[in-house]
Amino acid sequence: MKTLLRSQFTAAVLGGLVTTGALLALGVVGRRTTRTIIEESPIAAQPASAHGSGLTPHAIYERDAPGVVFVRALVIQQVQDPFDLFPQREQSTSTGSGFLISSGGLILTNFHVIEGADRATGVTVQFVDNVTRRATVVGQDPNNDLALLKVDMPGVPPVQPLPLGESGAVRVGDPTLAIGNPFGLDRTLTSGIVSALQRQIEAPDGFSIDNVIQTDAPINPGNSGGPLLDATGRVIGINSQIETGGAGGTGSVGIGFAVPIDTAKQFLLRLQRGAPVEVAFLGVSAGAGTSTHGARVHVEAGGPAANGGLTERDVIESIDGRGVSTAAQVQAYVATRKPGQSVTLRVLRGGTVKTLRIVLGSKTTQPAK
Repeated sequence: MKTLLRSQFTAAVLGGLVTTGALLALGVVGRRTTRTIIEESPIAAQPASAHGSGLTPHAIYERDAPGVVFVRALVIQQVQDPFDLFPQREQSTSTGSGFLISSGGLILTNFHVIEGADRATGVTVQFVDNVTRRATVVGQDPNNDLALLKVDMPGVPPVQPLPLGESGAVRVGDPTLAIGNPFGLDRTLTSGIVSALQRQIEAPDGFSIDNVIQTDAPINPGNSGGPLLDATGRVIGINSQIETGGAGGTGSVGIGFAVPIDTAKQFLLRLQRGAPVEVAFLGVSAGAGTSTHGARVHVEAGGPAANGGLTERDVIESIDGRGVSTAAQVQAYVATRKPGQSVTLRVLRGGTVKTLRIVLGSKTTQPAK
């Protein structure tokens, strides 16, 4: 994953449960001896809707870790020289994680891990035993920070795809496990709990990703794209971002975010076919300054909002009767609508309240070439 802050999509991973131990003290008259026996315990049971397995973290790791891969993307950018004479090519390497979802070589990861890479030759994945394969990007969804890779499996050590769970069944307090490659340390296991649900994070294209899972485990750059697992070892999320606690921070402070696996499932069939994904588009992003009356937004020229009469000086008080205070809240609501549908904005312009009816456009994510 790219080493960036949360707003720039720093790796987000999460953890599961720290195993408990049983202590046994044995004493002898006249000579006190204490013997400590530590026994690994199964992870606590998941909700009733989950299939209890009684697996220990080690057992889950042994089963699922081989299916987690180390993703590297060679990113090439065109930059101007200091004298603005000739454009130059600048190379960098983005690293992160991914996980196998089919025996045919399909791998799910974050879009921001492979963003900007040459689609034909710029992405590689590393399996166990340092077996490396060139990967083709067969689908991408920047709106939800997802990408689907394809590799040829002949010659790869036997490995099972990771089972997919249901993020809708997750509850706050449920134990979680994450496997990834923080700072290049391959197949590292971390653990914690689900610390909150229904969070929002910003996608690479500025859209909001909803229903995000928050975890308290220490997650670090390199975990992006790796799986967040439940107590049975099923994937419930794709680790995507972390909170770093301020400017300049690159490490986790115990707040990580994972894109829910249910969101990935909604797009997976389209991604596999390489079909474009259409989402509703209003044409606004976060604006400068704040307001106690609503959301200040930047209005994109030529977008649906601008064409519908919204201006930079407007403050959006509500959308379809729902009060808003940030651009993220506006975008989150728009994401629930479909292209071609209309929304009603109540805006404050100077000292006057105006009502605008805007037809949503379509923002299309094209399949990878």
